[in-house]
Amino acid sequence: MIETAQTAEAHRTNGRIYLDKQSPAAYQALVKTADAVRATAAEAGLDRILVELVNLRVSQLNGCAFCLDVHTRAALRAGETARRLGVLAAWRDTELFTGRERAALSLAEATTHPADALAQERAYVQAGEVLADDEISAVIWTAITINAFNRVSILSKHPVRDR
Repeated sequence: MIETAQTAEAHRTNGRIYLDKQSPAAYQALVKTADAVRATAAEAGLDRILVELVNLRVSQLNGCAFCLDVHTRAALRAGETARRLGVLAAWRDTELFTGRERAALSLAEATTHPADALAQERAYVQAGEVLADDEISAVIWTAITINAFNRVSILSKHPVRDR
C-alpha cells in the first residue's frame, strides 16, 4: 500500500518519524517483550518499585524525557517517594536505597554502558551477593527493554505533554 503524504505526516513530529506509528508491528513486538519482561521480574520476586527505579535510572542515563515522565508517574503509583526519586541520579551518594536496589541500579548502569567491562564485572559481583540468578536476569532484561524504549522515544522525539 502506498502511503499518502498526509498519512506520512501523521507519523512525524518535529521533523522526526514516530517509529511506533511508522512501524507498528515492530513496536508491538517490543511491547510484548516488555510484557514478558515485566512478568519475568514479577516471577523472580522483584517488586514494582525496584523495576521502576531501574527504568528511571536507565532513562536518566539516556536522557529520555518521555520515559522519565512515564516511569516517574509509575513509580509514584507503586508507592515510591518523591525524595528517593529526587536523589536517584546520585544513588551511590545516599543511604536511601537498599542493598538490593543498589545492586540492581549498578547492574542497570552496566547494561546501559556495556563497553565498560570493569563496571560490568563489579556490578555482577555486587548483584551476585544480594540477588538470585533469576533476579539478576530480570534486572538485566528490564534494563535492556527500557534502553530499547528510550531509543524509540528519543529518536522519535516523543513529546512530554502537560497533563
